[in-house]
Amino acid sequence: MSNPQQLRYSKEHEWLSAVEDGVATIGITEFAANALGDVVYAQLPEVGDTVTEGETCGELESTKSVSDLYSPVTGEITAANQDVVDDPSLVNSAPFEGGWLFKVRVAQEPADLLSADEYTAFSGN
Repeated sequence: MSNPQQLRYSKEHEWLSAVEDGVATIGITEFAANALGDVVYAQLPEVGDTVTEGETCGELESTKSVSDLYSPVTGEITAANQDVVDDPSLVNSAPFEGGWLFKVRVAQEPADLLSADEYTAFSGN
């Protein structure tokens, strides 16, 4: 399993793209997707919602369990991935591409996000 080098990672297993024009894309890592099993339902935050770093902002349901979705940043939701709502298996099949979850206008990027190598060491993968 290879974690893309250009992304940053939270210890709750979310990834964050580089902030462009104040907006970052958020998803869950391949490690988290594999641990969840086959994702069958996604409840994502809605455009205009405010999310807070470390707080629950949605949930993913799999054949194994239900898992809360945490935001790695504070900000306002600018997009939610309707493709994932329609086909939650994208979270498993393409966690770093088509399986992204939402985009957020970042108020402040946290300092404790991990690099790909740090996340790999943290997750053991």
